[in-house]
Amino acid sequence: MNLKGMNMNNMMKQVQKMQADMQQKQKELEHTEFEGKAGAGLATAIATGNRYVKKIILEASLREEDLDVIADLAAAAVNDALAKAEKKTSEVMSGLTAGLNLPGGLPFGE
Repeated sequence: MNLKGMNMNNMMKQVQKMQADMQQKQKELEHTEFEGKAGAGLATAIATGNRYVKKIILEASLREEDLDVIADLAAAAVNDALAKAEKKTSEVMSGLTAGLNLPGGLPFGE
């Protein structure tokens, strides 16, 4: 059975391979650590690819600062780490679907 020149069996094999590759990459990304910084490195956050914040590191010089400033820096560092995790996840997943020749302009890999 052909779908505009694409053998349906070949397409199914490609999709199954893509699914297995995606699952493998997702597992790898879950354990990958991403570092976010704020305030020129005064606050650092470490998060994993599954968006779990493992650690927040605040420089000792922040002891002199107002708690609101410290909280803002911590939040900015966490957001930076999570944004890096999201960007990397998106890049990896897009790369997995980029080589597929899917019919009908399906939005995979965009």
